Parts: sequence; structure tokens; C-alpha cells
Amino acid sequence: MAHIIVVGNEKGGSGKSTTSMHVATALVRMGHRVGALDLDLRQQSLGRYVENRLAYIAKSGVDLPSPSFRQLPDIAQDALEPGENIHDRRLSAAVAGLEEDVDFILIDCPGSHTRLSQVAHSLADTLITPLNDSFVDFDLLARVDGTTNKILGPSVYSEMVWNARQLRARAGLKPIDWIVVRNRVGAQQMHNKKKMGEALTNLAKRIGFRVAPGFSERVIFRELFPRGLTLLDLRDIGVGGMNLSNVAARQEVRDLLKALDLPGVEIDF
Repeated sequence: MAHIIVVGNEKGGSGKSTTSMHVATALVRMGHRVGALDLDLRQQSLGRYVENRLAYIAKSGVDLPSPSFRQLPDIAQDALEPGENIHDRRLSAAVAGLEEDVDFILIDCPGSHTRLSQVAHSLADTLITPLNDSFVDFDLLARVDGTTNKILGPSVYSEMVWNARQLRARAGLKPIDWIVVRNRVGAQQMHNKKKMGEALTNLAKRIGFRVAPGFSERVIFRELFPRGLTLLDLRDIGVGGMNLSNVAARQEVRDLLKALDLPGVEIDF
């Protein structure tokens, strides 16, 4: 069966789609078959990213490794079992349509709580939660005392992940490997960076996740999206002599893939 990677949290602007696209295309580059789903039915950021990529390939003639992107299938109401949720059926049908043909299925969730996102989390073998390096985003994971910075308890998203873990345990499935990815870590904000690091380390021990390095704030990410490109494509499209910022960003992709420790994946880029 395909290994399912879910990229999710309940806050927009944390870099979910950028993370999703870089992980998916990196895996394809390493010879793995990857299917991709976007559960943000309104915005479809990952879907647009892949669409932009296919348009760039068609226009430029450059063959770039790409995941197999699928839309959720439409399901007729009369095809549902009594009491069955239509979103559950749409997602299960999409996963079933991919899993025999791919090694990994990457599912990008919306930045809000939805039924589709809830079900996707229960399917996750690996859960990636991108998080901006800010206590505004940390609140997604835990409630914190504003005076002492003491962790008071898990927040709504952490509770959803806990529920997903319980569902998997009852179904006899292996536990979710949950990785919180620190994006937009400010090089100059050393005090905040240290406090965030300590808070995440303490919380990781309490609710069971690993912490991995993510992507720094870089202009290039905003430039890549309209063409559907990733940092790993720059040499393929003829960008030679990459500047130090781009080289460092490429290393961040390597570090993230290494930290994910996905089954059968050996980093070779």
C-alpha cells in the first residue's frame, strides 16, 4: 500500500502548499511514484501549483519530474450508504484510485477545520505540520500562559491529531509519525527563535511529535509558484551559477526530506 503523507494544520499562510510541492517533486526526482490530492476545495493552492507546472512544461518543452495530481471524484448522493458522509466517500475513492499505482500519496489540507481534513489526518502515516516560527502559530498546537509562557494544554489542532491517532489505534494501524516543521525562522530574531525552540521541544515530549527544520523566508518561493517550479528545478531550466541564497534554500529541502525519514527514501539530490 502507498505511504500516505498529510500536510496540514488549521492556519493559513504557514507554507503548506510550498512544502507539499517540494516534498512531492523531490520524491519523484528520486524515482518514487507520487500521487497528490488537494483538499482545499475552494482555493486549491497545490492544485494551482501543479497546474502552473504543467503549463510551464508545455510551453518550455522542459520535462520536469511531477507528481500525479488528482481531483476528488464526484459522488452521486444515491450511491452513498445510509448515514455515509459524501466527503468521506470522495476522499476514500480518490485514495483508492491512486494507491495501487504510486509509492506515496501526498494530501494537502486546507488551513481550516473541515470534515475532509479530519478524515485525511486519520489516514496519515506521516503528518507534516508547517508552522511559522511565531507564538501566534504556536497557539495552534498549545495554549500558553501569556505571563509565564507555561504550556497550559493542547489546542484544537493537537486535539484533532490525538483523535486521529485514536481512530488509527482502534483500526489496528501503525501510529502517525507527526513532524512539526519550523518555517520562516528569522536569522536575526535570536531571542524569539530560542524561546520557540524551547517551547516546541517541551511540547513535543508531551504530545508526541518530532521537530524538523523548514524553509526560511525567501523571495524566490513567491517567484517559483506562478511557473509551478521548485528549488530543485533551477538547474533543469538553465539557471546556472546559483547564488548563495538559492544554494542554502536547496539545502533546506535536503534537510527536510532527511528529517522526514520516509520509508525507502535515500536522499540523492
